[in-house]
Amino acid sequence: QVQLVESGGGLVQAGGSLRLSCAASGRTFSSYTMGWFRQAPGKEREFVAAISWDDRSTYYAGSVKGRFTIARDNAKNTSYLEMNSLKSEDTAVYYCATGPGATYRSYQYTYWGRGTQVTVSS
Repeated sequence: QVQLVESGGGLVQAGGSLRLSCAASGRTFSSYTMGWFRQAPGKEREFVAAISWDDRSTYYAGSVKGRFTIARDNAKNTSYLEMNSLKSEDTAVYYCATGPGATYRSYQYTYWGRGTQVTVSS
């Protein structure tokens, strides 16, 4: 069993930055992909970014590519999502997730956190 806890969300002005963290506990996650998804009010959950277990591969949604950076520290069982040049359309609840061999499909992820709210004011 893996537990995931997100942190770092909050209110930020458009153009600003935030860094989200996802701490994993329980069974080691060092062999699993780590991913971030988000869900805005009235919209479906969408893929944001993912990083393979060995850091060799990263995946980004087109809407965040060049602005967001995903990273992981397996020694700390933590994943990070650095978000820059934030826009009002980035406002959502952000979820981290993990699963073996996952990429950008939500069904590929086994474990999910409860989410952290990011609000970008224009």
